[in-house]
Amino acid sequence: MSKFEGILMGMGNPLLDISANVPQEVLDKYGVKLDSAILAEDLHQPVYAELIEKYSPQFIAGGATQNSIRVAQWMLKDNKGQTAFMGSVGNDDDYCKTLEKCATTDGVLVHYMKDETTPTGTCACLIKDGERALIANLAAANNFKPSHLETDKAKELIASAKYYYIAGFFLTVSVESLVQVAEHAVAENKAFCLNLSAPFIVDFFGDQLATALSYADYLFGNESEAEAFAKKHDLGDDLKEVALKVSNMPGKKNDKRKRMVVFTQGSKSTIVAYDGKVTEYAVTPLAKELLVDTNGAGDAFVGGFLSQLVQDKAVQECVEAGHWAARAIIQTSGTQLPASCDFQA
Repeated sequence: MSKFEGILMGMGNPLLDISANVPQEVLDKYGVKLDSAILAEDLHQPVYAELIEKYSPQFIAGGATQNSIRVAQWMLKDNKGQTAFMGSVGNDDDYCKTLEKCATTDGVLVHYMKDETTPTGTCACLIKDGERALIANLAAANNFKPSHLETDKAKELIASAKYYYIAGFFLTVSVESLVQVAEHAVAENKAFCLNLSAPFIVDFFGDQLATALSYADYLFGNESEAEAFAKKHDLGDDLKEVALKVSNMPGKKNDKRKRMVVFTQGSKSTIVAYDGKVTEYAVTPLAKELLVDTNGAGDAFVGGFLSQLVQDKAVQECVEAGHWAARAIIQTSGTQLPASCDFQA
Protein backbone atom coordinates (compact mmCIF):
# COMPACT_ATOMS: atom_id res chain seq x y z
CA MET A 1 0.00 0.00 0.00
CA SER A 2 1.45 3.36 -1.02
CA LYS A 3 2.17 6.04 1.54
CA PHE A 4 -0.74 8.33 2.37
CA GLU A 5 0.06 11.98 1.78
CA GLY A 6 -3.50 13.30 1.85
CA ILE A 7 -5.12 16.08 3.83
CA LEU A 8 -8.44 14.74 5.19
CA MET A 9 -9.06 11.78 7.49
CA GLY A 10 -12.36 10.45 8.80
CA MET A 11 -13.05 7.92 11.53
CA GLY A 12 -16.44 6.38 12.17
CA ASN A 13 -18.86 3.50 11.72
CA PRO A 14 -18.71 1.85 8.28
CA LEU A 15 -22.13 0.36 7.54
CA LEU A 16 -23.75 -1.22 4.53
CA ASP A 17 -27.07 0.51 3.84
CA ILE A 18 -29.99 -1.79 3.04
CA SER A 19 -32.28 0.74 1.42
CA ALA A 20 -35.88 0.23 0.28
CA ASN A 21 -39.11 2.08 -0.29
CA VAL A 22 -41.63 0.91 2.30
CA PRO A 23 -45.27 1.60 3.23
CA GLN A 24 -46.21 3.44 6.41
CA GLU A 25 -47.09 0.15 8.11
CA VAL A 26 -43.40 -0.85 8.18
CA LEU A 27 -42.46 2.40 9.92
CA ASP A 28 -45.29 1.84 12.40
CA LYS A 29 -44.32 -1.78 12.97
CA TYR A 30 -40.81 -0.83 14.07
CA GLY A 31 -41.82 2.36 15.85
CA VAL A 32 -39.71 4.76 13.78
CA LYS A 33 -40.44 8.15 12.29
CA LEU A 34 -39.21 9.71 9.08
CA ASP A 35 -36.17 11.98 9.42
CA SER A 36 -34.91 9.95 12.37
CA ALA A 37 -31.85 7.82 13.06
CA ILE A 38 -31.66 5.24 15.85
CA LEU A 39 -29.59 2.30 17.01
CA ALA A 40 -31.27 -1.07 16.52
CA GLU A 41 -32.72 -2.76 19.59
CA ASP A 42 -34.07 -6.30 19.79
CA LEU A 43 -37.44 -5.32 18.34
CA HIS A 44 -35.73 -3.92 15.24
CA GLN A 45 -33.63 -6.97 14.38
CA PRO A 46 -36.17 -8.54 11.97
CA VAL A 47 -36.28 -5.42 9.78
CA TYR A 48 -33.14 -6.30 7.81
CA ALA A 49 -34.42 -9.69 6.68
CA GLU A 50 -37.87 -8.22 6.02
CA LEU A 51 -36.45 -5.60 3.67
CA ILE A 52 -34.46 -8.24 1.78
CA GLU A 53 -37.40 -10.65 1.54
CA LYS A 54 -40.20 -8.23 0.68
CA TYR A 55 -38.95 -4.90 -0.65
CA SER A 56 -36.12 -5.52 -3.16
CA PRO A 57 -33.61 -3.28 -1.42
CA GLN A 58 -30.45 -1.71 -2.75
CA PHE A 59 -27.17 -2.43 -0.98
CA ILE A 60 -25.23 0.83 -0.76
CA ALA A 61 -21.99 1.69 1.02
CA GLY A 62 -22.89 3.81 4.02
CA GLY A 63 -21.96 5.03 7.44
CA ALA A 64 -22.18 8.78 7.97
CA THR A 65 -18.49 9.64 8.20
CA GLN A 66 -17.43 7.31 5.40
CA ASN A 67 -20.14 8.86 3.20
CA SER A 68 -18.84 12.37 3.86
CA ILE A 69 -15.25 11.39 3.14
CA ARG A 70 -16.28 9.69 -0.12
CA VAL A 71 -18.18 12.80 -1.23
CA ALA A 72 -15.26 15.05 -0.33
CA GLN A 73 -12.84 12.96 -2.39
CA TRP A 74 -15.33 12.87 -5.30
CA MET A 75 -15.55 16.67 -5.29
CA LEU A 76 -11.79 17.07 -5.06
CA LYS A 77 -11.82 15.46 -8.53
CA ASP A 78 -8.27 15.53 -9.93
CA ASN A 79 -6.74 15.90 -6.47
CA LYS A 80 -6.40 12.16 -6.03
CA GLY A 81 -5.47 10.38 -2.83
CA GLN A 82 -6.42 13.23 -0.51
CA THR A 83 -8.72 11.30 1.84
CA ALA A 84 -8.61 8.35 4.21
CA PHE A 85 -11.03 6.60 6.54
CA MET A 86 -10.81 4.28 9.53
CA GLY A 87 -13.52 2.15 11.14
CA SER A 88 -14.25 -1.45 12.10
CA VAL A 89 -15.79 -4.11 9.83
CA GLY A 90 -16.25 -7.87 9.85
CA ASN A 91 -13.54 -9.99 8.31
CA ASP A 92 -13.92 -11.32 4.74
CA ASP A 93 -17.69 -11.22 4.51
CA ASP A 94 -19.54 -9.94 1.44
CA TYR A 95 -20.69 -6.77 3.17
CA CYS A 96 -17.12 -5.87 4.13
CA LYS A 97 -15.90 -6.43 0.57
CA THR A 98 -18.73 -4.30 -0.83
CA LEU A 99 -17.86 -1.43 1.52
CA GLU A 100 -14.16 -1.61 0.81
CA LYS A 101 -14.63 -1.80 -2.96
CA CYS A 102 -17.01 1.17 -2.96
CA ALA A 103 -14.76 3.42 -0.88
CA THR A 104 -11.65 2.43 -2.81
CA THR A 105 -13.38 2.99 -6.15
CA ASP A 106 -14.32 6.46 -4.93
CA GLY A 107 -10.64 7.14 -4.22
CA VAL A 108 -10.67 6.87 -0.41
CA LEU A 109 -7.87 4.99 1.31
CA VAL A 110 -9.56 2.76 3.88
CA HIS A 111 -7.71 1.29 6.83
CA TYR A 112 -10.34 -0.92 8.41
CA MET A 113 -9.95 -2.74 11.66
CA LYS A 114 -11.09 -6.32 10.90
CA ASP A 115 -13.21 -7.97 13.59
CA GLU A 116 -12.83 -11.74 13.38
CA THR A 117 -15.98 -12.60 15.32
CA THR A 118 -18.64 -10.03 14.36
CA PRO A 119 -20.23 -9.29 10.97
CA THR A 120 -20.01 -5.96 9.20
CA GLY A 121 -22.57 -3.44 10.41
CA THR A 122 -25.72 -2.62 8.46
CA CYS A 123 -28.24 0.20 8.37
CA ALA A 124 -31.88 -0.26 7.37
CA CYS A 125 -32.89 2.78 5.34
CA LEU A 126 -36.68 2.95 5.26
CA ILE A 127 -37.73 5.32 2.48
CA LYS A 128 -41.21 6.80 2.17
CA ASP A 129 -42.19 9.78 0.00
CA GLY A 130 -38.55 10.73 -0.41
CA GLU A 131 -37.87 10.94 3.35
CA ARG A 132 -35.90 8.36 5.32
CA ALA A 133 -35.76 6.64 8.70
CA LEU A 134 -32.50 4.91 9.66
CA ILE A 135 -32.03 1.91 11.93
CA ALA A 136 -28.36 1.11 12.46
CA ASN A 137 -27.11 -2.29 13.57
CA LEU A 138 -23.48 -1.42 14.31
CA ALA A 139 -22.22 -5.01 14.78
CA ALA A 140 -18.47 -4.92 13.99
CA ALA A 141 -18.48 -1.10 13.74
CA ASN A 142 -19.19 -1.05 17.47
CA ASN A 143 -15.92 -2.86 18.19
CA PHE A 144 -13.37 -0.28 17.04
CA LYS A 145 -10.49 -0.19 19.50
CA PRO A 146 -7.87 2.50 20.24
CA SER A 147 -5.24 -0.16 19.58
CA HIS A 148 -5.99 0.20 15.86
CA LEU A 149 -4.59 3.73 16.05
CA GLU A 150 -1.24 2.23 17.04
CA THR A 151 -0.82 0.45 13.69
CA ASP A 152 1.80 1.94 11.39
CA LYS A 153 -0.76 2.81 8.71
CA ALA A 154 -3.06 4.57 11.21
CA LYS A 155 -0.15 6.63 12.51
CA GLU A 156 0.70 7.54 8.92
CA LEU A 157 -2.87 8.68 8.17
CA ILE A 158 -3.10 10.76 11.34
CA ALA A 159 0.30 12.35 10.80
CA SER A 160 -0.37 13.32 7.18
CA ALA A 161 -3.89 14.71 7.54
CA LYS A 162 -4.50 18.36 8.32
CA TYR A 163 -8.26 18.00 8.80
CA TYR A 164 -10.13 15.34 10.79
CA TYR A 165 -13.84 14.58 10.64
CA ILE A 166 -15.79 12.35 13.03
CA ALA A 167 -19.58 12.10 13.22
CA GLY A 168 -21.30 12.00 16.61
CA PHE A 169 -22.41 8.43 15.93
CA PHE A 170 -18.85 7.33 16.80
CA LEU A 171 -19.36 8.57 20.36
CA THR A 172 -21.30 5.37 21.08
CA VAL A 173 -18.25 3.33 20.05
CA SER A 174 -14.89 4.75 21.17
CA VAL A 175 -14.60 8.18 22.76
CA GLU A 176 -11.02 7.24 23.68
CA SER A 177 -10.12 6.89 20.00
CA LEU A 178 -11.76 10.21 19.16
CA VAL A 179 -9.85 11.95 21.94
CA GLN A 180 -6.57 10.47 20.76
CA VAL A 181 -7.02 11.90 17.26
CA ALA A 182 -8.39 15.18 18.60
CA GLU A 183 -5.45 15.64 20.97
CA HIS A 184 -3.11 15.28 18.00
CA ALA A 185 -5.13 17.95 16.16
CA VAL A 186 -4.79 20.33 19.12
CA ALA A 187 -1.07 19.68 19.53
CA GLU A 188 -0.39 20.33 15.85
CA ASN A 189 -3.02 23.10 15.45
CA LYS A 190 -4.90 21.05 12.85
CA ALA A 191 -8.66 21.33 12.26
CA PHE A 192 -11.00 18.94 14.07
CA CYS A 193 -14.56 18.64 12.73
CA LEU A 194 -17.53 17.05 14.50
CA ASN A 195 -21.19 16.34 13.71
CA LEU A 196 -24.06 16.16 16.20
CA SER A 197 -25.43 13.35 13.97
CA ALA A 198 -28.78 12.61 15.65
CA PRO A 199 -31.00 13.81 18.50
CA PHE A 200 -30.39 10.57 20.41
CA ILE A 201 -26.68 11.39 20.56
CA VAL A 202 -27.52 14.75 22.12
CA ASP A 203 -30.08 13.26 24.52
CA PHE A 204 -28.37 10.07 25.67
CA PHE A 205 -24.64 10.60 25.10
CA GLY A 206 -24.36 14.11 26.52
CA ASP A 207 -21.14 13.57 28.46
CA GLN A 208 -19.41 11.98 25.48
CA LEU A 209 -20.63 14.79 23.23
CA ALA A 210 -19.39 17.43 25.67
CA THR A 211 -15.94 15.82 25.57
CA ALA A 212 -15.90 15.81 21.77
CA LEU A 213 -17.30 19.32 21.49
CA SER A 214 -14.41 20.71 23.50
CA TYR A 215 -12.15 19.75 20.58
CA ALA A 216 -14.45 20.86 17.75
CA ASP A 217 -13.21 23.64 15.50
CA TYR A 218 -16.13 22.95 13.14
CA LEU A 219 -19.47 21.61 14.36
CA PHE A 220 -22.17 20.44 11.94
CA GLY A 221 -25.78 19.53 12.61
CA ASN A 222 -29.26 19.69 11.12
CA GLU A 223 -32.24 21.54 12.56
CA SER A 224 -33.61 18.62 14.59
CA GLU A 225 -30.21 17.97 16.17
CA ALA A 226 -29.72 21.69 16.82
CA GLU A 227 -33.15 21.90 18.45
CA ALA A 228 -32.37 18.89 20.66
CA PHE A 229 -29.05 20.44 21.72
CA ALA A 230 -30.73 23.79 22.43
CA LYS A 231 -33.43 22.13 24.52
CA LYS A 232 -30.94 20.10 26.55
CA HIS A 233 -28.75 23.12 27.27
CA ASP A 234 -31.55 25.71 27.56
CA LEU A 235 -30.25 27.82 24.67
CA GLY A 236 -33.62 29.02 23.35
CA ASP A 237 -35.62 28.42 20.17
CA ASP A 238 -33.90 30.74 17.67
CA LEU A 239 -31.41 28.51 15.85
CA LYS A 240 -29.33 31.49 14.78
CA GLU A 241 -28.86 32.42 18.43
CA VAL A 242 -28.28 28.78 19.31
CA ALA A 243 -25.52 28.50 16.70
CA LEU A 244 -23.89 31.65 18.04
CA LYS A 245 -24.05 30.43 21.63
CA VAL A 246 -22.59 27.02 20.70
CA SER A 247 -19.78 28.66 18.76
CA ASN A 248 -18.86 30.61 21.90
CA MET A 249 -19.23 27.79 24.44
CA PRO A 250 -16.31 27.80 26.89
CA GLY A 251 -13.79 25.03 27.40
CA LYS A 252 -12.46 24.80 23.84
CA LYS A 253 -9.17 22.90 23.84
CA ASN A 254 -7.48 24.69 20.93
CA ASP A 255 -7.54 28.41 21.69
CA LYS A 256 -5.71 29.16 18.45
CA ARG A 257 -8.89 28.43 16.47
CA LYS A 258 -12.38 29.83 16.93
CA ARG A 259 -15.27 27.40 16.59
CA MET A 260 -17.52 27.54 13.52
CA VAL A 261 -21.04 26.11 13.86
CA VAL A 262 -22.95 25.08 10.74
CA PHE A 263 -26.65 24.15 10.99
CA THR A 264 -28.46 22.90 7.89
CA GLN A 265 -32.25 23.07 7.67
CA GLY A 266 -33.16 20.98 4.64
CA SER A 267 -34.53 23.29 1.96
CA LYS A 268 -34.36 26.29 4.31
CA SER A 269 -31.27 28.45 4.63
CA THR A 270 -28.07 27.13 6.22
CA ILE A 271 -26.92 28.94 9.35
CA VAL A 272 -23.23 29.61 10.01
CA ALA A 273 -22.00 31.15 13.27
CA TYR A 274 -18.38 32.21 13.65
CA ASP A 275 -16.46 34.87 15.54
CA GLY A 276 -19.57 36.52 16.99
CA LYS A 277 -21.41 36.74 13.67
CA VAL A 278 -24.27 34.70 12.17
CA THR A 279 -24.75 34.37 8.41
CA GLU A 280 -27.53 32.60 6.51
CA TYR A 281 -27.00 31.00 3.10
CA ALA A 282 -30.06 30.30 0.96
CA VAL A 283 -30.63 26.84 -0.49
CA THR A 284 -31.67 26.59 -4.14
CA PRO A 285 -34.95 24.63 -4.08
CA LEU A 286 -35.20 21.30 -5.90
CA ALA A 287 -38.32 20.42 -7.86
CA LYS A 288 -40.20 17.74 -5.90
CA GLU A 289 -40.35 15.39 -8.88
CA LEU A 290 -36.52 15.28 -8.93
CA LEU A 291 -36.27 14.13 -5.31
CA VAL A 292 -35.44 10.42 -4.95
CA ASP A 293 -34.69 10.29 -1.21
CA THR A 294 -33.03 12.42 1.44
CA ASN A 295 -30.83 9.62 2.79
CA GLY A 296 -27.25 10.89 2.84
CA ALA A 297 -28.11 14.55 2.27
CA GLY A 298 -26.48 15.72 5.50
CA ASP A 299 -23.43 13.53 4.95
CA ALA A 300 -23.10 14.91 1.42
CA PHE A 301 -23.35 18.49 2.65
CA VAL A 302 -20.45 17.91 5.04
CA GLY A 303 -18.43 16.20 2.32
CA GLY A 304 -18.97 19.09 -0.06
CA PHE A 305 -18.14 21.63 2.63
CA LEU A 306 -14.94 19.79 3.59
CA SER A 307 -13.85 19.43 -0.05
CA GLN A 308 -13.48 23.21 -0.22
CA LEU A 309 -12.38 23.77 3.38
CA VAL A 310 -9.28 21.64 2.85
CA GLN A 311 -8.46 23.90 -0.11
CA ASP A 312 -8.68 27.02 2.11
CA LYS A 313 -11.76 28.32 0.30
CA ALA A 314 -13.99 31.01 1.82
CA VAL A 315 -16.91 29.92 4.01
CA GLN A 316 -19.47 30.90 1.38
CA GLU A 317 -17.76 28.63 -1.15
CA CYS A 318 -17.68 25.79 1.38
CA VAL A 319 -21.40 26.15 2.08
CA GLU A 320 -22.29 26.40 -1.61
CA ALA A 321 -20.29 23.23 -2.29
CA GLY A 322 -22.17 21.54 0.55
CA HIS A 323 -25.50 22.61 -0.93
CA TRP A 324 -24.45 21.35 -4.35
CA ALA A 325 -23.41 17.96 -2.97
CA ALA A 326 -26.61 17.51 -0.96
CA ARG A 327 -28.68 18.49 -3.98
CA ALA A 328 -26.87 15.89 -6.09
CA ILE A 329 -27.27 13.11 -3.52
CA ILE A 330 -31.00 13.56 -2.93
CA GLN A 331 -31.52 12.92 -6.63
CA THR A 332 -30.20 9.38 -6.22
CA SER A 333 -30.81 6.54 -3.80
CA GLY A 334 -28.44 6.70 -0.86
CA THR A 335 -24.90 8.00 -1.26
CA GLN A 336 -24.19 6.65 -4.73
CA LEU A 337 -21.68 8.76 -6.61
CA PRO A 338 -21.46 9.09 -10.40
CA ALA A 339 -18.09 8.23 -11.93
CA SER A 340 -17.33 11.89 -12.60
CA CYS A 341 -18.17 15.05 -10.66
CA ASP A 342 -19.30 18.12 -12.59
CA PHE A 343 -19.08 20.51 -9.66
CA GLN A 344 -17.62 23.87 -10.62
CA ALA A 345 -16.04 25.85 -7.79
